[in-house]
Amino acid sequence: MIVVTGGAGMIGSNVVQALNAEGRSDILVVDELTDGTKFANLVDAAIADYQDMDDFLARILADEDMGIDVIFHQGACSATTEWNGRYVMRVNYEYSKALYHYCQKRGIPFVYASSAAVYGGGSVFREEEAFEAPLNVYGWSKKLFDDYVRRTHDPAKGPVAGLRYFNVYGPREGHKGTMASVAFHLFNQVKRGENPKLFGAWDGWGPGQQSRDFVHVADVAAVNLWIWHTRSSGIFNCGTGRSQPFRTVAETVIAGLGKGAIEYVDFPDHLKGRYQSFTQADMSRLRAAGYNGGFRDVETGVRDYVEWLIARSS
Repeated sequence: MIVVTGGAGMIGSNVVQALNAEGRSDILVVDELTDGTKFANLVDAAIADYQDMDDFLARILADEDMGIDVIFHQGACSATTEWNGRYVMRVNYEYSKALYHYCQKRGIPFVYASSAAVYGGGSVFREEEAFEAPLNVYGWSKKLFDDYVRRTHDPAKGPVAGLRYFNVYGPREGHKGTMASVAFHLFNQVKRGENPKLFGAWDGWGPGQQSRDFVHVADVAAVNLWIWHTRSSGIFNCGTGRSQPFRTVAETVIAGLGKGAIEYVDFPDHLKGRYQSFTQADMSRLRAAGYNGGFRDVETGVRDYVEWLIARSS
């Protein structure tokens, strides 16, 4: 059996789709469906069972033998604007530790979601502690668990890999609200007849020129499965290795919908000092581990995503 925590979420549901494409349907999806709209991400998926995250955790803490082949731990509080540290640490840190120790005890491969948020406002995005300085409690919770794994992982007890996701976009993120990708928000703005809105000049960057490493969710799912199949261990960046401006995302959305013109808005006060104006994954470690899969650029990935959104909104 394969376990995907956060399996009704964006990345988790795409991992389920990728597993289905490999012929696997013996999948236990673990999630928390207070937001019941997330069910839509699994309607077209083949899974064996669903379990609430608290019920699954109880089984883990009881050390129940569930016949698990691998755990893809995608479940987390991923809101970078969430400042309830007690909640974030319980969900992102303590829960992760429980699953990690269960897997180590039983020799089960454990592939978990880390985040590029661990790098904060730095300019070097390499998997080394010297470059890690989170700007929010979400990023700190991810760094703390990465550090815990670094200190305690015993390779003889099974592979463990953390994937530091950069700016993930693509299908099955409609439930995420304000935390959905900029491509999703810009698409909906244009679809409503509005102009797509980007931040104006800030932090030394021109209007719309703040740049991120945007990675398509299907490429992220492919990395997850490769990590499992190769039994790779370590902490790896999961981006594209290229940084592209938000303006390119907007221009690709506009081209896909055939209308709209970019509108710039003032940079919001609440994000000043808590915002990454530039990210670009150093992919050397993942490539050195043997991963040779490709990553879509913004022009290709956002175009594909816009087509997917159009097909489901017409």
